[in-house]
Amino acid sequence: MTQTNVMDLDKRRKKDAGAADTDITRNPGTPLNADWIDAVRVNLSAAERRITTLSGRRTVKKDWQAAWLLKAISLMDLTTLAGDDTDGRVRRLCAKALRPVRPDLLKDLGADNLNLTVGAVCVYHAFVKTAVEALRGSPVEIAAVSTGFPAGHAPFETRLKEIEASVADGATEIDIVVSRRHVLTANWRALYDEVKAFREACGPAHLKAILATGELGSISKVGKASMVAMMAGADFIKTSTGMESINATLPVSLVMMRAIRDYHDATGFKVGFKPAGGISNAKTALQYLVLVKEELGDEWLSPKLFRFGASRLLGDIERQLEHHATGRYSAANRHPMG
Repeated sequence: MTQTNVMDLDKRRKKDAGAADTDITRNPGTPLNADWIDAVRVNLSAAERRITTLSGRRTVKKDWQAAWLLKAISLMDLTTLAGDDTDGRVRRLCAKALRPVRPDLLKDLGADNLNLTVGAVCVYHAFVKTAVEALRGSPVEIAAVSTGFPAGHAPFETRLKEIEASVADGATEIDIVVSRRHVLTANWRALYDEVKAFREACGPAHLKAILATGELGSISKVGKASMVAMMAGADFIKTSTGMESINATLPVSLVMMRAIRDYHDATGFKVGFKPAGGISNAKTALQYLVLVKEELGDEWLSPKLFRFGASRLLGDIERQLEHHATGRYSAANRHPMG
């Protein structure tokens, strides 16, 4: 990649991020409005047609592809949510978050001046303190999954206390899971009250509402649940826990982005979007970035308003960047997680 292109991209990135940061007022939520929910209509066939045209109409190549992939890294929630997580694994993940691409590769790309980090590290509550210590003084956010993740069937008071405990330990973002039964039974008041209570428990930490879209029964309910979560004060809406049989898909993401756009048009407040689960290669990441740019605009191409929930994506992006710099693909062990 030429030094000029990377420098131009960095200037634009900082300008866009700065504009987004100064314009963003945190979504306070609104009273539950049944008319807004009833107005949500989704034509699945039209959404799928929109997505099928995406790759054919919008492609980025060569230097610009590498630049977009560097952008994608800055938008990642680098995640470990395994039963065998340890403090050591989380510390290695945090080290990777601070230096996501090998320094020699960044130098070859002319991108060693970007001070590149991921957007956040996402862990279970038990490892929040470990992440806080490892990331102290850095711009990387600390996200904790909460509220009985991933099923969300823990007692309500327990779920509230888990949020409060994670915030007390230093989490700056809380990824909550909604009760799917409220969506499946169209009990929008119950869903609204639940997310509103979680938002209040978060205090200064930002709330990312996981809808578990693959378990909601229909794409129309995805759109309605998105609107209710935003009315309840969600700072982000997120597709999936990453542990459902169906996770993030582009048609579902399109529906959620358009709900975000409608909510912004109605209230003036910007809500973020996070696709998670199954996004494991650079090609798919680029499709999401293009969709965000077209549907929501450049303002949303900022860590304040868009994140990838990713555990495997970074490795493939690194391999693509090395191929761009050297003309050769490398083995995965040349891009360790930490």
